[in-house]
Amino acid sequence: NFWREKARSRPETQMADVNKLEGEKSKPKTSKKPVSRSAKAGLQFPVGRIHRHLKTRVNPQGRVGAAAAVYCAAILEYLAAEVLELAGNATMELRVRRITPRHLQLAIRGDEELDSLIKATIPGGGVIPHIHKTLIKKKGQGKKKKGEEE
Repeated sequence: NFWREKARSRPETQMADVNKLEGEKSKPKTSKKPVSRSAKAGLQFPVGRIHRHLKTRVNPQGRVGAAAAVYCAAILEYLAAEVLELAGNATMELRVRRITPRHLQLAIRGDEELDSLIKATIPGGGVIPHIHKTLIKKKGQGKKKKGEEE
């Protein structure tokens, strides 16, 4: 009790210091910071924003389960990562540093599953290089001379 009286006599000392002097553990400050649903789910895509859009567009009453938004955000994040990875590979093959619509087109059309999923026309994407096999000349055939016949 000697320490308690000594601490009270000094106005600059707070009660937390008094508790420490007695050997008691001071209570941790409970300042809960808000944690986003994206952080809880371990996602980069915004779960709250997707939930809001689902509520406004899906059901007239606006009733959508909380897990639906998390699941939808996870699917969108996976698809975006897949497309960006393939487009990045196409960019590296062409030895440039910036992903353009052409690289996205090459990535999507080069992957069979993404090609079947994404049917949209990509503006500025160009076309996939392809020459029909009947148009390709075989190696022993050249131009025929006037006097030669087969």
